Amino acid sequence: MLLMTQNGSRPRVVIIGAGFAGINAAKALSRVPVQVTVIDRKNHHTFQPLLYQVALAVLSPAEIASPIRSVLRRDSNMEVLLGEITGFDLDRRRVRIGGLSEDLPYDYLIVAAGATHAYFGHPEWAEYAPGLKTVEDAIEIRRRVLLAFERAEREAIVGQTSIPLTFVVIGAGPTGVELAGAIADISKRYMESDFRAIDPTKARIILLEGGPRVLPAYPEDLSASAERQLTEMGVEVRTNALVTNVEQGLVTVGKEEIPAAAILWGAGVSASPLGKMLGVPTDRAGRVLVEPDLSIPGHPEVLVAGDLAAAKISDTKWVPGVAPAAIQMGRFAGRKIKQLVEGKPDRDKDQFVYRDKGSLATIGRSRAVADLGRLHISGFFAWLAWLFIHLFFLIGFRNRFLVLSEWAWAYLTYNQGARLITEPIESERITAPKAKVG
Repeated sequence: MLLMTQNGSRPRVVIIGAGFAGINAAKALSRVPVQVTVIDRKNHHTFQPLLYQVALAVLSPAEIASPIRSVLRRDSNMEVLLGEITGFDLDRRRVRIGGLSEDLPYDYLIVAAGATHAYFGHPEWAEYAPGLKTVEDAIEIRRRVLLAFERAEREAIVGQTSIPLTFVVIGAGPTGVELAGAIADISKRYMESDFRAIDPTKARIILLEGGPRVLPAYPEDLSASAERQLTEMGVEVRTNALVTNVEQGLVTVGKEEIPAAAILWGAGVSASPLGKMLGVPTDRAGRVLVEPDLSIPGHPEVLVAGDLAAAKISDTKWVPGVAPAAIQMGRFAGRKIKQLVEGKPDRDKDQFVYRDKGSLATIGRSRAVADLGRLHISGFFAWLAWLFIHLFFLIGFRNRFLVLSEWAWAYLTYNQGARLITEPIESERITAPKAKVG
């Protein structure tokens, strides 16, 4: 039996966020007799696992992002709204959107707004150490890294005494490891012949980790392998190195001050503030403590998916904030609403079950680690696995073709074509290292 709204129209499903969870939830509802409204602050879906390659000038933004309308254009029951959510009225089933006088009604709601950077109580550090969550973040990181080389060349040519070309990456999770390895690659391989007055191969890359090992979520043997591969690439890996201050061109670890041409952040994430707007319990990171079926307490019609959801695997283990988990959550949320709309609940499949298909982290050219359950792989074959898996999940054939061609060109020629600084030189206001007095 098909459930209809009181006025006889199709039920409206509102999906907030067009990341992996939101897009996959929408796709799961493409043939269901509902009206789906997807709302996002951006007009594009971003393939976040490849953001670091935009940040380090391997790929261009359009190669890892697709307009949401293009992704959903074949689905006649989909509509897309560009807007920012300012609140919820769960009792009246309404969503408030900034700039609109009327709230948007819904029959079912999926909140998949993702996560942002966490600076552990120091939001002022964000100005000096950008994180990597959006295309805009990637472009800003690319600007700072490329400007560091340009500034060093300029100062060397005019005879100034320049601060050593040092890059500091804070946090040795997958993002930090990818960024550190990519900087080592471009400085020691791709930029070697581009400059005349400086030697890019002598750039210093420091990776700081507050814990005892890199990639702490991975098995210890893969963490050790990742650290070894980073060291072979010339990255200085410092574990148990707790950052106590970040300012313009300077990172402080304990009593040591490290001058830096660019500082990048990969140390932590915090859930979207929309989680707390729902008015239900959240964890310390702001993730919503969902029921086993991803709904929120007291509102079975409201589901939370992706990085915003704190879902349990067991009493002591939680679903990780990774792309495969978000994809699975999104598909589950879509299927659950389909069952509710059609009046055919499946009690045997009423709880979300995460299927861990493994984890991969790339470190640099032909270097990666892969945790595939009992099988642990490092080096070139792990990198190949990482490459093909990411190509498989990349949305749109055009994107796959462009990414593969760019990778092949860069790999064979040691040349990268996305090294563009698109802002005027005055924008060095943050990237220039802080001058020492005395």
